[in-house]
Amino acid sequence: MEEAPPTPEPKKPLLKVLTQLTPHENIYTIPNILTLSRLVAAPVVGYLVLHDHHAWAVALFAYAGITDLVDGYIARRWNLQTVVGTVIDPMADKTLMTILTVCLAIKGALPVWLAVIILGRDVGLAITAVYYRWISLPPPKTLARYWDFSLPSAEVHPTTISKYNTALQLALIGATTAMPLVTVEVSAAMTAMQYLVATTTVWSGASYIYSKDAVKILTQHPSRNESAKEKPLEKRGL
Repeated sequence: MEEAPPTPEPKKPLLKVLTQLTPHENIYTIPNILTLSRLVAAPVVGYLVLHDHHAWAVALFAYAGITDLVDGYIARRWNLQTVVGTVIDPMADKTLMTILTVCLAIKGALPVWLAVIILGRDVGLAITAVYYRWISLPPPKTLARYWDFSLPSAEVHPTTISKYNTALQLALIGATTAMPLVTVEVSAAMTAMQYLVATTTVWSGASYIYSKDAVKILTQHPSRNESAKEKPLEKRGL
């Protein structure tokens, strides 16, 4: 009797195969937890500003600034950098900046024209980030995978002027938040700082458009990886 041909193994669904091949990273690190705490603190600071709890608002704002420094140090010192950290760290900064900018403008402590410039830049960058996340997400492209930040697909690297701008914006917002507690006349200095921040905000927004290193796509097509493996090492510059 002829032997029956072996039963072929059932093929895995393409969606499952692609999901297994996509690399994940550990996002539950101390720096990321500290960053998330800043993200949670942002609306609380806004509430305190709107209800004139200035001392508490300044204290929580200081906490956000300190944790911003600490999480970066810990990530570098113990090699805990993650791709998601490069996304949520500036996201936490911008959430705090956005909420405080709106709240201070509502209270009349910040000029409306400056608030429009700051928020307009951030909205533009947010739309750009959404676009890059989608085009760099490895297949299959689903909403669940889009919001799965353990799937690294793109890195955001702040430009030099953007770093200075963030520091100046934080200094201005922090000083404006603390103004009700200040007893000396500093209105001229605050006005000068407002115009300086307006300039650096526009400049930093433009830098993301013209810089080639601001956004790095991490995802590579599988066929490209296979072709790279077939080439000898000297051909790949190693």
